[in-house]
Amino acid sequence: MNLKGKKIVVGITAGIAAYKVCYVVSALKKSGAEVHVVMTENATQFVRPLTYETLSGNRVIVDTFDRDFEWEVEHVSLAKKADLFLVAPCTADFAGKLAHGIADDFLSTTAMAMKCPVVLAPAMNTNMITSAAYKENERILKERGVLTVESGSGYLACGDVGKGRMAEPDEIVDFISKILIPKPDYSGKTVLVTAGGTSEPIDPVRFISNRSSGKMGIAIAQKALDRGARVILVAGNISVPVPDGVERVDVTTTAEMYDAVMANVNSADVIVKAAAPSDYSVENYSDKKIKGESITLTLKKNPDIAAAVGKIKGDRKLVIFSAETNDCEKNAREKLIAKNADIAVLNDVTQAGAGFNSDTNIVTFITKDNEEHILKTEKSVIADMLLDRILKL
Repeated sequence: MNLKGKKIVVGITAGIAAYKVCYVVSALKKSGAEVHVVMTENATQFVRPLTYETLSGNRVIVDTFDRDFEWEVEHVSLAKKADLFLVAPCTADFAGKLAHGIADDFLSTTAMAMKCPVVLAPAMNTNMITSAAYKENERILKERGVLTVESGSGYLACGDVGKGRMAEPDEIVDFISKILIPKPDYSGKTVLVTAGGTSEPIDPVRFISNRSSGKMGIAIAQKALDRGARVILVAGNISVPVPDGVERVDVTTTAEMYDAVMANVNSADVIVKAAAPSDYSVENYSDKKIKGESITLTLKKNPDIAAAVGKIKGDRKLVIFSAETNDCEKNAREKLIAKNADIAVLNDVTQAGAGFNSDTNIVTFITKDNEEHILKTEKSVIADMLLDRILKL
């Protein structure tokens, strides 16, 4: 399970099962998630905040009026950054508050501000969990989309036997992972993605580059991450945010991108060359700003990154992008063969809604024995479609 880049807020209420949540927090942290813990005052009577701070690596929040932190509206801040909110153990008291909009402590105010998936792991006496009041609150919460990890049955701390035991830590972590990674078909795989353009200096203030924004490469990195992959991103000039959780390597020139890719290719199962590296660099670079009525540049061919990967890829899958303006399918197929790629993603950058700086694209997936035309759609959707097809190779 790879939850790297995911932010999870864990709310802990007053129940003996609070000790089990230590295992939940530890497992989430080990999976790569950023974990923040919020406790009710009464919950601290069962497990001290220091335990959760040690396991999560973050300060535990209990007191709404705690001033011992850098100022911000903390409950709103946590709600904005969270990918998932878990309450474990969830008492009948807290479920009632959440169902009826009562926000009278830090945990309940944080819960009210959440827009991400909310998961409850109830733990209470059998008579409480089967009571009409709790069942009604459970119905209200379910209608609002709140999710529940079902309680187990057995011997309870109060001495009764029946339903009400909090689900086991492994069940809770598995439940969370299925929400955050709904399609974990890339778990255990490493995907190396290149994104953005490169720049080749002419002098200290000028350079040659292109209009690549990096949007397509970033979309692929995000989707691979969402599907459980370890993602290494070699980023040139990009104009969009990089997803939390990727291992980012920044480069400027094509030569630097070549070195970064070759340094990481042996770690990868899949290499997706979605960047737009400059084909040429300036041979007569000037270390002083060039002045004059005209400039004559001598260009030299840059290393072909995709071809270099194709020579050594072995069983790894190599995907290349082919941005074309004419003879599009012919050129893309020739690149596929010349670079020993498994898929060439062709896009005609002259078409409206395709190419550089667009949120959409129009592509053709080309393999040695097939062509599949995709009409204009969001780059994030194309990224998922591409990852699906890689798995079928």
